[in-house]
Amino acid sequence: MNKAFVKETEQDDDDDVLLAPAIPPGAKNYLTPAGYARIKDELLQLIDVDRPEVVRVVHWAASNGDRSENGDYIYGKRRLREIDRRIRFLTKRLDLAEVVDPSVHHGSDQVFFGATVTYANEQGEENTITIVGIDEFDPLKGKVSWISPIARTMTKAREGDVVTLHTPNGAEELEILSVSYPAAQ
Repeated sequence: MNKAFVKETEQDDDDDVLLAPAIPPGAKNYLTPAGYARIKDELLQLIDVDRPEVVRVVHWAASNGDRSENGDYIYGKRRLREIDRRIRFLTKRLDLAEVVDPSVHHGSDQVFFGATVTYANEQGEENTITIVGIDEFDPLKGKVSWISPIARTMTKAREGDVVTLHTPNGAEELEILSVSYPAAQ
């Protein structure tokens, strides 16, 4: 396939950066030790296992002759670009990373990074969230980024405090019922 017919641009290399949550200017990429380990494991998996395997397949496919109609070669090269893009992205994120161990606050009733907070809204519904790094958030598991509005609202509050969360639907009062941190290991 001629390069003229391939619809790839330089911007394709920046897709991970554009889709990833932005780190506020001047801020570090705060991560819990578990989040840092997960990102580092993914990076090592890509470098040590995935990339060498794809390079092997591309090398084999290239040795078969005509590369323009060789699906293994074409898709292997595309996958190699995806892996390299992800490696660059993860490397940049780890370079900016600052690991914050939430266990240093174990026993505290004040909300900081890494806290697991149970709160009640105005209707009396209880929710539990854990404040984690930008690269660790998972709303379905109750993990919210430290830059999210709810985390920023709760930061530095204590058990029993009532905080006001400003949302597009208006202000909402939240009562902090409990704050916990993991124990030191």
